[in-house]
Amino acid sequence: MTEHDATLPPEPAPDAAIAPGSIADGELRQLDPNTIRVERTASWIFTSIVSVFLLIQLIANLFGGPWRIALGLALTVGVGGFLAWLSHRWPEISYRHTFYRVDPQGIEIRRGVLWRRTINVPKSRVQHTDVSQGPLQRTYALGTLVIYTAGTDHAKVELPGLSHARAMRIRDHLLPSGGDDAV
Repeated sequence: MTEHDATLPPEPAPDAAIAPGSIADGELRQLDPNTIRVERTASWIFTSIVSVFLLIQLIANLFGGPWRIALGLALTVGVGGFLAWLSHRWPEISYRHTFYRVDPQGIEIRRGVLWRRTINVPKSRVQHTDVSQGPLQRTYALGTLVIYTAGTDHAKVELPGLSHARAMRIRDHLLPSGGDDAV
C-alpha cells in the first residue's frame, strides 16, 4: 500500500447479504414521476390565489392615475407570468435534480437545482420515522418519508415524492431491527 492509497476512502465491500429485490440495493433512484403532477397542482393552486390578489390590486389601481394603472398592469403581468412559468416548469426541473439511495447502512438524499445538497442518514442515527400523505399525494398514491435523527443538524429529514408503498418499505428498513426499545 502506498502513501497515496492510504488517503483514499476504503471501497465498500460487496454486500452478499442484500437480497434480490431488497429496498436497500444501493441504487441511485429518482422520485416517483407523479411527483411532478402533485407539485404542479400545488403550484397552480398557489398561483391562482396570488393571481386573485394581483387582479384586485389592478382593479384598485384603475382608479389612480395613468402611472398607477401602468404599474398595476406591469405587476400583474410580470408576477403572474413568472408564477405561471414557475408553476409549470419548476416541478419538472426539481424532479430531475432529486435522487435518493437506500443501502444497508442508511439513506442518502441528493437534491437541489441551484444549491445542491447531499444528506446521509445512517441507520444508527435514526430515532424514528413517519410516512405522511397530503390530499394531493393520496390522489397519486404518493407519500413523504420523514426521518427523525439523533442530533441537532438535520434532526428532521424529509423525502417527499416516493410512492406510498416504497416509503413504507424504506421506513421499515430504517427502523431498528431489534425489539429492545430504549424507553
